[in-house]
Amino acid sequence: MIRTTLEAILLLPLVTALSLGCNARSSQNASATPAPAPHPEDSSGSERGLPELSTYAHRLDDPSRDQWQRPEEVVALLGCRPGMTAVDLGAGTGYFLRYLSAAVGPQGRVLALELDAGTVHLLSDRIEVEGLPNVQPILVAPDDPALRAQSVDRILIANTWHHISGREAYAAKLLAALRPGGVLMIVDFRMDSPEGPPPNRRLTRDTVMGELGSVGFEVRVLEESLPYHYIVAGQAP
Repeated sequence: MIRTTLEAILLLPLVTALSLGCNARSSQNASATPAPAPHPEDSSGSERGLPELSTYAHRLDDPSRDQWQRPEEVVALLGCRPGMTAVDLGAGTGYFLRYLSAAVGPQGRVLALELDAGTVHLLSDRIEVEGLPNVQPILVAPDDPALRAQSVDRILIANTWHHISGREAYAAKLLAALRPGGVLMIVDFRMDSPEGPPPNRRLTRDTVMGELGSVGFEVRVLEESLPYHYIVAGQAP
């Protein structure tokens, strides 16, 4: 059984190349024959053979990441308002949480979704240390974000979408979870970015737009100044 930490899935190639990206890990037997890398347009995820989060968590929170991830700009583009419920899907070590917490304010909520109990525990510790009472870490299954229908206003998926298997089916679940007019925002690596996973693990912007549009999102590309990413937003009707 594969255990995945969403935001750090692409950290394995980046750890060895002094880069940085998403989160994930696997408990597969290291002696197993590795599966071939999927085509970038494949709907299957690429979560396999990754180290424990504790071995690279410091890289996820390295201050130098701010220079190219630009978390304040990303969260501003998400368009949170006080009192909203926002989701950080693939929260990893909680890199975006303090920005999201501030954006929704004390009357709002932030749901930090992860796939591994150890990572959820790590998130709980960070939430306590940073004093983020409106943030709740939640353990979810790989194929189900476990969000109630029309229960959230904003969903952020940063550096993670290309690692989700069955993305169109997953997108449909996210659409159902959004309130009318709610927004799903996907931040992922450009094909020519020097940071991020190998090119055959990436998705083009047009592919992401097509996946969201196919399940009923109103899709647009957001203007941004991020050096390595594109941002695709899908709005619920």
